[in-house]
Amino acid sequence: MKRKGVLISVAVLLLLGVITYFYWILPVWGMPFNKQRHGNPPLTPSWALECWLWEDDVNTSDYVDELLEGYKKHDIPVRTILIDSPWSLRYNDFQIDTSLYKQPYKWFKKLQDNEYRVVLWMTSMVNSASKDTKIKDSEDWFNQAMGNGFLVQSDSPNKWWKGRGGFIDYTSKEAMEWWRGMQQNVFDLGVDGWKLDGTATLFWSKLGGIPFFYKSASKGLMSTRTYMDHYYRDEYLHGLGQNPEFVTLSRSIDRSFHPEGFSPIDASPVSWVGDQEHKWVTDEMISESQDEKVDIALDGIQGFESAIESILKSADLGYNIIGSDIAGFSGKTIPPRLYIRWAQFSTFCGLFMNGGHGERRLWKRSKEELQVIRKFSWLHTELVPYMYHYVVMANKGGRRLQTPLKEGKYHYMFGDDFLVAPIYMDSKKRSVSLPKGNWRYFFADRELLEGGVVVDREFPMDEFPVFVKDGAIVPLRIKRAYTGFGDANSEGFVTILVYPKNKNSFVYYHTDGAGKTNISYLKTNYGCKLSLRGTKIPHILRVHSKISPKEIYLDGEILERGKFWDYEDLDQKIIIKNSAEYSEGGYTVKF
Repeated sequence: MKRKGVLISVAVLLLLGVITYFYWILPVWGMPFNKQRHGNPPLTPSWALECWLWEDDVNTSDYVDELLEGYKKHDIPVRTILIDSPWSLRYNDFQIDTSLYKQPYKWFKKLQDNEYRVVLWMTSMVNSASKDTKIKDSEDWFNQAMGNGFLVQSDSPNKWWKGRGGFIDYTSKEAMEWWRGMQQNVFDLGVDGWKLDGTATLFWSKLGGIPFFYKSASKGLMSTRTYMDHYYRDEYLHGLGQNPEFVTLSRSIDRSFHPEGFSPIDASPVSWVGDQEHKWVTDEMISESQDEKVDIALDGIQGFESAIESILKSADLGYNIIGSDIAGFSGKTIPPRLYIRWAQFSTFCGLFMNGGHGERRLWKRSKEELQVIRKFSWLHTELVPYMYHYVVMANKGGRRLQTPLKEGKYHYMFGDDFLVAPIYMDSKKRSVSLPKGNWRYFFADRELLEGGVVVDREFPMDEFPVFVKDGAIVPLRIKRAYTGFGDANSEGFVTILVYPKNKNSFVYYHTDGAGKTNISYLKTNYGCKLSLRGTKIPHILRVHSKISPKEIYLDGEILERGKFWDYEDLDQKIIIKNSAEYSEGGYTVKF
């Protein structure tokens, strides 16, 4: 009898395990260690690594024009303009509301002529009622779509944060023909990407008031996880068919929802975590009253620290180009120091996305915010060649751009060469745990620091805890003088920072697909040898050295000082400039 009781207990536990797996783990989280969902990141186009801009208070073409004109006038770089909701007549009919966005064909062409990229917000919902669009009641449209079998079956419209609607059925050929036909309206305008907001997480039903994480699609029961994969992957692949440089901006991971990640990694060219409030920390927000303080989409409150945590968790999972809404998404007033520190952190993330609610016209904010955020916006833009190396490497199964470290709170490596320790509280002080090896403080790199120690220091508002590894090779694209690595005369050249230590190499992948250049050096008894092999590039070498060279040779020919190279004593840098006029690309520096 005792043995029979044990067997019954084991059987009950197994049954509970099977029920838990198929009812909860599989539909909500996906199959653990599922390789299909955890492939390599795609090749993110280089334009998506540059600065993004958006706001969510006015939502009109006139205001977008004002923002872009102001950023241009004050010399703040912007590559991508994100147009969030509402821009359509109803959710989601892909018909532009011309009372908000006037003369769309003409307006989109003007943006493209000015070399901006345009990303539009969308979701998987077909609404019967929409909160903030021009057409608020669209029940007839919804019923027609449901009657035609274009939507996943439901007894009544699903509530979501923009109203009520039904889920488009990605498994129905007829539904997709209808859906893609509507989308073509904006593809014809030359849209460069979708911001895929998180409605797919709401794909579930209720049985007797209990959540049931399945719905009935045209091919049978579909789990929440499977629908999420369709949403993120199918929209990305269809966009690529329209535009080979198309991107989707999708959720990676945030809070405890879907710890396996929202979007499949191989369908995540760009990811963001959200939504955060314009605040520093999470703990005191969680204890506050929830009145009027809830995340619009996912019923939670978060601050800057939460964004850092979610980005590092996303990186640890394998996502590559990740970011957050700089200064947070929700709220009315953005604290100035928070705006600055969040922008500095985002400089050393793959996605630099300045946007959300609150004043984004930096020239109407404090002078300090304008100057510091402009400087770091340009620094992020300058780092695009460095970041693109890790786009290619991650796509091949290699190192991702951000690697969280066990030592030091929120410490991470940015590529192989930068240690970043974000300032996550309203303080200039920060304790930084330097890994073993030799390091230099990136914003004052003369001094060599021994690793394996904790550095306690203050960081002024125009600096940030970033340390570059001694021995690093860092390619930059310089157009301005704000960061101190060059000036307007650097445009058209690849500026290469070199901190010689023994030997090292770095593959520079051309962002235009023109080829690759292997940059390497070898320290010798008499000096240093540097080499650029492969596709020729106009370049400016900034080689760290305590002393000035006696002679520099290129491919065996001596170079004239003052004409081809010079030495900056204050910065301790050898500066060599070449307009791709070389044969082998081999430099010899003699001391």
